[in-house]
Amino acid sequence: MTLPSASISVSTSHGVIDLQVSPQQAGSRFDHFLAFSVPETSRALLIQSIRKGLLLVDGEKKKSSYRLKQGEKINGTLFQPSPPALIPQEIPFKILFEDEFLLFLSKPPGLVVHPGSGNPSGTLVNGLLHHCLEISDVGDEMRPGIVHRLDKDTSGIMVVAKTDPCHRLLVQAFKARNVEKEYLALLSGILDRKKGRIVAPIGRHPVNRQKMAICERKGRHAATNWQVLEEYDAGYSLVQVRIETGRTHQIRVHMASLDHPVAGDTVYGRGRRKQDFPRQMLHAHTLSLLHPITGEKLTFSAPLWQDFMDVVEMFRR
Repeated sequence: MTLPSASISVSTSHGVIDLQVSPQQAGSRFDHFLAFSVPETSRALLIQSIRKGLLLVDGEKKKSSYRLKQGEKINGTLFQPSPPALIPQEIPFKILFEDEFLLFLSKPPGLVVHPGSGNPSGTLVNGLLHHCLEISDVGDEMRPGIVHRLDKDTSGIMVVAKTDPCHRLLVQAFKARNVEKEYLALLSGILDRKKGRIVAPIGRHPVNRQKMAICERKGRHAATNWQVLEEYDAGYSLVQVRIETGRTHQIRVHMASLDHPVAGDTVYGRGRRKQDFPRQMLHAHTLSLLHPITGEKLTFSAPLWQDFMDVVEMFRR
């Protein structure tokens, strides 16, 4: 259901909701109105907040199916579930470099970076706690040490902070774009140009909130540089990608916009056959930055994981 656009007052900082029903939205179900007005919050969480009486209509508790009237005010807070306790677990990942302040690692494909909905354990963070428990007090309590992320099925290099000062400085370095990031991607098709630069803003998909999309009006600036390394008779290209910004799903969205999506990507791949590939064929290859404490230039590369190499070797033959 799509509600008509209207002028509404929204305040969602710290889980606080403050909304008023416009004439165009009168008659909408309570839960549908909230899902439209606060799209960044899951429908399940909104319904749970309604049921617990945390979100009220003119100060009264209502059912999710309640039909709203013009001028009614919805106020309250979102339900905040208690975060699950993080437990150290032995999770395999390759350490490329480590000192007392930070570590570089190569994340295997299929590994979620931190606990979240549907992944309470078995994540990279659980493995980091097993490797060095002191990291539990660094940064966010549910993402200790984490300063950037990779998708579950994207393999490759990450840097993790081991102390609070290092974490703070690394976050600043990523925000200021003082980190060089290079990826390897297997793309569907043979590209007309052998190198190029894409500048197209990326934001949340207007319909499917689980996806990102190029959004000219509301998207955030995103820039991606690419260069073809190898082409295969099977109709695929191995491409080196350097990103100037770090938007969610940036490479996958930008490459798909050229009609050359990442091979094996079932979200942006436009129906390409996933069974030909073990996963989305995207690998974070090289990361370069200044050590936030010592000032030393650090550059490390993560070799392709075997599943990626097997596909490349097959195409080369």
